[in-house]
This record gives sequence, C-alpha cells and structure tokens, in this order.
Amino acid sequence: MGLGAILILALALAADAFGVGASIGLVHCRPRQIFRLSWHFGLFQALMPALGALAGSLLQRVVSTYAPYVAAVLLAAIGAKMLWESRRPAECRDDVDPTRGWSLIGLSVAVSIDAFLAGISLAMLHAPLLTACLIIGLVTGLITWLAMLNSRLLRRLLGVWAERVGGVVLLALAVKALFS
Repeated sequence: MGLGAILILALALAADAFGVGASIGLVHCRPRQIFRLSWHFGLFQALMPALGALAGSLLQRVVSTYAPYVAAVLLAAIGAKMLWESRRPAECRDDVDPTRGWSLIGLSVAVSIDAFLAGISLAMLHAPLLTACLIIGLVTGLITWLAMLNSRLLRRLLGVWAERVGGVVLLALAVKALFS
C-alpha cells in the first residue's frame, strides 16, 4: 500500500470524525472545545491502527494465505457500515459538553473503531505502519478541526454525503486489496 492509498484511507476513515465534529461544532464551538475534540480524534485515530496492526500481525500468522481476502472483507465491512450509518441523521445534545470527560473518550473510541479494523488490514497488506498511523491521525485531527470551524456551512453543503463518500472509498480500497 503506497502513500496515495494511505492518504485515501485516512480521508475515508476521517469521515466519521468529520460528521461528529460538524455536529458537535454546531453547538460547542469555543476554541478550547474545537482543539480538544480535534486533538483526541486525531490521537485515537493514530493509535487504533497500530493496535489493529498488532492484532492483524497475530492473525496473519494464522491466515497468511487469506490475508488479502481478510483485508478486503474488513475494508468492505467498514465501508458498508459507514454507508449504513449515513442513513441516520447525526444528533447533538446541547445540555452536555461532549468535548470533556468520558463523553470525549467515548466519542474518540467510537470514531476510531474503523481505524482499528483498518490497522488489521494494514498489517496484512504490509503497509508502512508508522507512516500510516501518522497520516491517519493528522488527517483526522485536521478534518475534525475544519468540520467544527465550518460546521454550519458544511452541514448545508454536504450533510450525510461525507460519510457516504467515505464508505464508497473504503469499498473501492477493499476491491483494490483483492488484486494487490
């Protein structure tokens, strides 16, 4: 997997963070809140592929013959999940600040579970893990920051399409993994 494919993967994985950041940014838009959410989403998105790759390297010893197929299935599952979830409108509660405490940790884990699964695929495809983790984390942090800053405009322009595009891109990467 080359740098271009890693960047495309990072953009696709950041779609969840984009959607959550845009939703939260509608109500929680102070600079400190924007920084907290962007930082944590980027950090978790960077760490989860490493954890997934560790799990993937353990799995690869068992299923090395089937690694491209397993990677393709995982990427396809992530893409399908993102497409499925894009059907539901995002909700944002204004009575609790989701950029603090356990809400922040829960959101960070929730948007980075896809990155964990992608990490399994990265290990099976022998991608440069450190580079991939850094790119995924930086792209997610930047996209979350931009989404929160521009949430009202972005919601009017893209709505649920951001997550749908991310899902389609992951499905395309799954097909590419089959032919690698």
